[in-house]
Parts: sequence; C-alpha cells; structure tokens
Amino acid sequence: MIPATCYYLHSFAGKPMSDRRIQVFHAVARLLSFTKAAEALNMTQPAVTFQIRQLEEDFNTRLFDRGHNKISLTEAGARVFEYSDRIIALYEEMEASVRQLTGEVSGALTVGASTTIAEYLLPSLLGRFKERYPEMSISLTVANTESVVHLVEENEIDLGVVEGGVSNKLLLVETCLMDELVVIAHPAQELAAGNSVAVQQLVGVPFVFREAGSGTREVISNFLITHGLGERDLNKSLELGSPEAIKGAVEAGLGVSIVSRAIIGKELKLGTLIARSLDPPLTRPFSFVRQRQKFRHGVMEELLEFARDYCRARERVGS
Repeated sequence: MIPATCYYLHSFAGKPMSDRRIQVFHAVARLLSFTKAAEALNMTQPAVTFQIRQLEEDFNTRLFDRGHNKISLTEAGARVFEYSDRIIALYEEMEASVRQLTGEVSGALTVGASTTIAEYLLPSLLGRFKERYPEMSISLTVANTESVVHLVEENEIDLGVVEGGVSNKLLLVETCLMDELVVIAHPAQELAAGNSVAVQQLVGVPFVFREAGSGTREVISNFLITHGLGERDLNKSLELGSPEAIKGAVEAGLGVSIVSRAIIGKELKLGTLIARSLDPPLTRPFSFVRQRQKFRHGVMEELLEFARDYCRARERVGS
C-alpha cells in the first residue's frame, strides 16, 4: 500500500485532447474518488460528476458502483479504464515525439526519490537543471525505496532515484554513483575510539534502525547476513523513518546507526557525531529506475544526461 502523500496524478487540465471526459474518467478511476479527482484536475466536484454521467450516458451503462463514501469500477468501467490509460499514454508519446522533433526541451516529468536522495542529492541537482531549462516542470514524490520502485512499476512516475538494489528485471536500472555507509555514534561512545568498526563490534550495542522498506535498512540487513549476522543480533534501540531523525537519536546518545556518509557533513564539522568506516567497507549504489517499455522522450533524456554529469562530478570530488 502506497501512502496517499506519495501519490501523484498527471493533470491534463488545458490540454486539447479529443475528449475531456476521458481525462476526467481516468482521474476518478485512478483515485476512486470524485473529490480527489476534482482537486487533481482543478475542477469542481459537480463538474467532475457531470462529465462522468455524460460518459455513462454515451456508453449506456454505469462505469462506477457508488456506495456509502466509496466507489468502485464496474466491469464496463474497468474496460474503459484500460483503454483510457492507453489513450492518455499515446497522447503523451505523441506530444513528446513532436517536441523531440522540433528540438524543444520543455514539458513535465514526475520523479520519485527515496528519502536520503531527496533530502541530500536531488535539491542541488534539480535546482541546477531548472536553471538550465526553466521551461521544464518537475514534480517530486518522496517515499522509501520500496514505494518509489512500485510507483515506477505502476507507471505513476516517470523516473525513480533510489538507494540499494532493484530486483525487477522489467525495469531499467542505471547506477548514478556509489555511496559509502558508515557507522555514526556520539563522540563519547566507545566505538568512537578506533579508525574503523568491525561488523561484529555492533553486536550488543544499542542500534537505531530505519523503517522497514527503506533502502538503507535493506542494505544493512543484507550486509549483516553476508557476515553471519542478522538484525536480531543487534540491540534495537529505536526504529525511525528519516535520516534526520536517526541523526538526532544518535546525537542524543540513544544508540549507534549506519547511514550514508553524504548526509553527515554538518554534524561532523560541528563535532556532534563521529563517523567510522565499516570493516569490511559497506557501499551501495544510488540508481535511476525507469520502465523499459516507456517512450524515451527528449525531456527524460536531457534530465538523465544532466544527472549523469552531476553524479560523475560528485564522485570526482568524493562527496
């Protein structure tokens, strides 16, 4: 189940498609809500209801079963939704193809990113991209890695940027850069004494975990298994849902944790945290994820090439 805050719906308001009712129906069918569809399309709810009724009159059948505060697709509605999805995708492909032909770099992209990447990598990258291409519109959805990959699978976002591995062979996965994960601790913590931390030294020490479904949690779990340990061998102190919360807990002396070296620059300068490399070292990829079969329009290619250059520059300076 994807949290409602992670859901993004393309708004086609103002686009001259052949039938506005198809756009409205598609929105209602995706969200299963007349109210949410109206908000997504910048319409009033009565206007959305009117468009659906007109479409149902044209087909001479109900497309939605309406219950108490709940709607669902009828069999006919499911069939119309299947076709409307293809119609809208073809329209997007046509529009992007013409723009590519004319050399215009404009349009809209939806990007999803895992929390660590969205907070510490993408703001700078997307800011520089918008400076170069001010006509571009980019919508960013932030979720954990599992949810972002699911959004790509469901074609609800154009591009995912995630941490850790992605096992779905139907998706294109391209490594952006390699990220080192390090042990962080309060300066007074015993583990702060050495230059590195052997994985066995973590056993018995209060440990602050990320939530299940995060890329960081999965990478740490696999690392432990590789070295003959499991999550149960660690003394779980807390389980938190963001890198900032993790850092705050460790600064407060509530345990140690393992995080991306990219997110702790400020704390290291202030001396509120110390970082030690793991022995053996632990790295993971930051990767672009997209559908194999999706039409590769010029806007996407421009963003990907810009991001590749940005990632190569960060790797050269080691940050």
